[in-house]
Amino acid sequence: MKYYREEEGKIICLLCRHSCKLGEGKTGMCGVNRNVDGELATLVYGHPVAVHVDPVEKKPINHLLPGSRALSFGTVGCNFKCPFCQNWDISQEHRIDTSITVSPGQMVALALREGCESIAYTYNEPTIFYPYARDIGVLAKEQGLRNIFVSNGFESPEVIEDMRGWMDAANIDLKSWNDDYYRKILKGGLEEVKDTLRRMVKAGIWVEVTTLLIEGENDSDDDIRGMAEFIRNDLGPHVPWHLSAFHPDYKMLDHHRTGLETLQRAKRIGKEAGLYYIYLGNVPVHGDTHCPECSELLVDRTGYSIAVNRLRDGHCPKCGREIEGIWE
Repeated sequence: MKYYREEEGKIICLLCRHSCKLGEGKTGMCGVNRNVDGELATLVYGHPVAVHVDPVEKKPINHLLPGSRALSFGTVGCNFKCPFCQNWDISQEHRIDTSITVSPGQMVALALREGCESIAYTYNEPTIFYPYARDIGVLAKEQGLRNIFVSNGFESPEVIEDMRGWMDAANIDLKSWNDDYYRKILKGGLEEVKDTLRRMVKAGIWVEVTTLLIEGENDSDDDIRGMAEFIRNDLGPHVPWHLSAFHPDYKMLDHHRTGLETLQRAKRIGKEAGLYYIYLGNVPVHGDTHCPECSELLVDRTGYSIAVNRLRDGHCPKCGREIEGIWE
């Protein structure tokens, strides 16, 4: 795809829903996409600042190749301004270290050499380096690797459509059920994120949703119920929901850590709403997967480690129900 369109002597960036209108030499709010000679230049292309091998469960993705390794990387820059960002030192940074260069081919070769089964575009918002991600992802797909986006969900409709065929899975943040909070605090938009989630599911991308629960900000029963019912009704009851505990970071160092009781309350509400798979994160509890039909333990997770995987060709060994996900 072409990542911009021309309008009145300027260009409109088509990577995310901010649709930044850029005059010559101007950079979008992400800090890393610029109008250079009338074309959109992704300044971080080929310049990752973090590259690690992680368990795929750390993304978090629980229904894709449990126990496998994902080559995970990110660049600087972001199109949101979340005050609780755990990776703020790179997401809110705009200085680019061009001395570090990794080509798409080199990234795929590294993943294969490290025994990874997927590549995860993560740590900062991957939408802002989508041209780089896509070039890697297409090559990765040709080599039998899976591709995973870990994102705030502000992709443009054009980018989501372009993901068809090479993007396998995405974990999308649903950060709040309050549009004012999204716009004023996070600099995003709730309706746009909801639309992204619907479009990704429709595009055949395996979707898991994460909500970082912050007590007093987004953890009311009504908000939790609203999010759970949206997932069930608009995405499907099989879409996994990860409820993660906030810990003080970045601009919210004075806010207390989210208690386990809050996550357990949210899980109860999600179950009442009819969701099949709900996982708790950033707390010392098991992240087990059970069969929605007969409650059989299918995958026993302790932290990011798989103790037991009883799935048989993606089915429950007891009742035979097909379990939603990507298992091979």
